[in-house]
Amino acid sequence: MSVNIHPSAVVSPEAKLGAGVTIGPFAVIEDRVEIGDDCVIGAHAVIQPWVRMGARNTIHPTAVIGGLPQDLAFDPEQETWVEIGENNVFREGVTISRATQPGQATRIGSHCYLMNNSHVGHDCTVGDYTIFAGGATLGGHVHVGDRVFLGGGVMTHQFCRIGSYAMLQGLAGINKDVLPFMMVGGRPGKHYRLNLVGMRRAGIDGDRLKAVSAAIRRIRSGAGLEGLPDTPELAYLAAWLAEPGKRGVLPFIDIRRDTD
Repeated sequence: MSVNIHPSAVVSPEAKLGAGVTIGPFAVIEDRVEIGDDCVIGAHAVIQPWVRMGARNTIHPTAVIGGLPQDLAFDPEQETWVEIGENNVFREGVTISRATQPGQATRIGSHCYLMNNSHVGHDCTVGDYTIFAGGATLGGHVHVGDRVFLGGGVMTHQFCRIGSYAMLQGLAGINKDVLPFMMVGGRPGKHYRLNLVGMRRAGIDGDRLKAVSAAIRRIRSGAGLEGLPDTPELAYLAAWLAEPGKRGVLPFIDIRRDTD
């Protein structure tokens, strides 16, 4: 398949374009960019240097991928990357900054959907099937798991971790780590309950869901996970808990004191 480039687009001769790529009016593709097969780059979108993306990504108008990290100490001459998987959608005004350390990358997985004006800061890692509602923002060095939903306007402090299958309420303020499988809301954020809808949609139900529920009750009470069933979800949760975080973990809501 041929490449379809609008006459008004500016495409560096050093850019590598896969088969079937479409580049819209006034889009800019700079040096040292690799775009996979069947990607669509919308009007006025900008792909800056040191970006590589897989197949079938859609970049909507005015998105900027690969901008310089918002770090005053960063040397723009360093080779740092943004790496993107396949089948992602980046809506209008999305911005993604490249990493700060030589040879490292800000990474987005596959099948993600980032709505308008959402932002992924430098050195972040975002898993697969994750959704950012409008204006959701990640500070630098944030790690987001798979199948996470960030509500509109969520603000996440740098170096936080957000576990897989978590759901963050719109406008939540995230200043510490978010446990996997949980719903979080408020400013500052607190854990409310299991993300039952998200888990069931992902096929986690029955005894597997009950095991996660039992594990979260133990975590809330300060107990360990010993003796619980051996499921993929609990293996992931145990590994997540064993990984040292830099910010600590958000507290649980106290129904005796906290109000919505």
